Order: sequence, then C-alpha cells, then structure tokens
Amino acid sequence: MPVAAMKPRLSNQPTAALTLVEVTIVIAVLVIAVALILPSLAKVKRGPSRISCINDLKQTGLAFRLWEGDNGKYPMQVSVTNGGAMELIATGNVAACFQVMSNEVNNPKILLCPEDKSRAWATNWSTLNNSNISYFVGLDVTNDTNLKMLFSGDDNFAIGGVPVKSGVLQLLVNTPIAWTKTRHKLYGNIGFADGSVQQLTTDGLRQALQQTGVATNRLAIP
Repeated sequence: MPVAAMKPRLSNQPTAALTLVEVTIVIAVLVIAVALILPSLAKVKRGPSRISCINDLKQTGLAFRLWEGDNGKYPMQVSVTNGGAMELIATGNVAACFQVMSNEVNNPKILLCPEDKSRAWATNWSTLNNSNISYFVGLDVTNDTNLKMLFSGDDNFAIGGVPVKSGVLQLLVNTPIAWTKTRHKLYGNIGFADGSVQQLTTDGLRQALQQTGVATNRLAIP
C-alpha cells in the first residue's frame, strides 16, 4: 500500500514578541549600564595622561640636576652672561630657562602636559616659548635648599577663584591657591626639590606650600 505523503504541519502558535513595556525596560537597563560604565572608561583613558605628566616632571627635574651638576647652580641662579637664565626667568620667561637646558631635556615636547589643551607642542628649541610649556619653575630653589621646596609642576592655579596669569607668582603660606578644572580634574602634579613628584589635591597643594619653610614662594608661570 502506498504511503501517503506527509504534509508540513503549520503551527498555530503566535510568534513571540516583546511588548512595549518589555522594550522600555530593556532600553532603561541599557541606559543605566552605559551610565555606570562610561565614568570607568574615562578614568582608564585619563590614566596614561596622568602617568605621562608625572614622567615629564621627573625628566625635567633630572635635567635641572644634571645642569646644576655641570654648572654649580641651577639656571635660575646663573646670569645670562654666564649661560644661565636668571634675568629672563625673573620676568616670567620660563622658556628661556628650559632653552639653556636643551642638552639635558632633549625633547621640548615633555614640557607640555598631555591634558593642557590651551597650548601647543613646540616643534624645536629655537621656536620654544611660554605657549609651549605647561609647568611652572620655582625661582627660589637652590642646590642647598629645603627639599620640600616646589621645584616645578602644573601651572593651572587659581587664587580666590581667578586663574593666575603668566609671570612671577608670589605665594604666601596662607594664599588661597587652588587647582582649576582645566587639567587633571581638580588636582595637579608637583615636582619637589628632592626629585620626587606627587599628585596633589587643592588641600594637598596648600599643605605643600606651608611645608616649604619659607614665607614666600616665587614661581615663574609660563
């Protein structure tokens, strides 16, 4: 007897689909997940910039010490006529101080913080000026100075809420100094006379200023 051909059986069950309420819930969960993940990704992205800034300051600090080893003093204390930058940096010309150390610094790009968006890289030493530099230089640091003196560091300061300008900044121990939001999210990096570099909050910055042991700290701001 011939076998009857099997006919495909069509399901009478309706195709499953998400309801409007379920779709809304899924979207809400995704939005919350993204909101939780983005800050972590931003921190990871900023991490290399922080490390780069610290390394830059360590290299500049080493350059200062190498130059001092060859000349007996730092370029801030050596006259221009003797190969230093004393008279120029006293007017706020930070670039001149680093130009005399070009053999020790090697690359002018390390003078720009990766998070400083208001300035541009220097293409070479001859064109270097303050607009290519993110870091202040302490004018009162000497080879026999207090090791807690502020040597160099981020220059995005504000006093009483007003960002400081290029030039020589005189800081008393009780000056209401703070970091601005333009770099490192309300903290900054400071290089000290002992060769160390620290990441400091505004409170940490003010404490560091008090620990220098001098009534007034003079900083050249680029």
